[in-house]
Amino acid sequence: MNNYTNLRRPYAPAALEALEARLALRMTAHLTEATADLAPDVTERLRFAREQALQRARAARTATAAEPVVVVGAGSSASLGRGEGGSGWWVQLAALIPLVALVGGLMLIQQMHTDNQIAAAAEIDASLLADDLPPSAYSDPGFVEFLKAPRD
Repeated sequence: MNNYTNLRRPYAPAALEALEARLALRMTAHLTEATADLAPDVTERLRFAREQALQRARAARTATAAEPVVVVGAGSSASLGRGEGGSGWWVQLAALIPLVALVGGLMLIQQMHTDNQIAAAAEIDASLLADDLPPSAYSDPGFVEFLKAPRD
């Protein structure tokens, strides 16, 4: 029998776990050997990342293990979490409200800024049109210097 026929046979769960454990041990041994060559700042970053990953894994396990909170009173119930078949659509809708408020506020700020720019340009245009100077005076380099000079 050749080696290829052995690969096609499914492994028993216990044998598969044993193979995974052996592979994990070999990988950790190689990684442990390689850590000796790393700089101290890299090992510190790896340690910090490992701690964060463990905290996230613990949080994920406790979140899946926690049951939803359900309030029952006077013969009716109100689901505050994902109860029996609850989709939590109102939670998703409530999460969108701050986003909509933010976008609306930014649009309002942009509109006010544009209105202020238009008002400033209109004020300048009105003062230029109401002035007694001919239009050719505005293209004169001396007049530009006169405008730049501080007034007392």
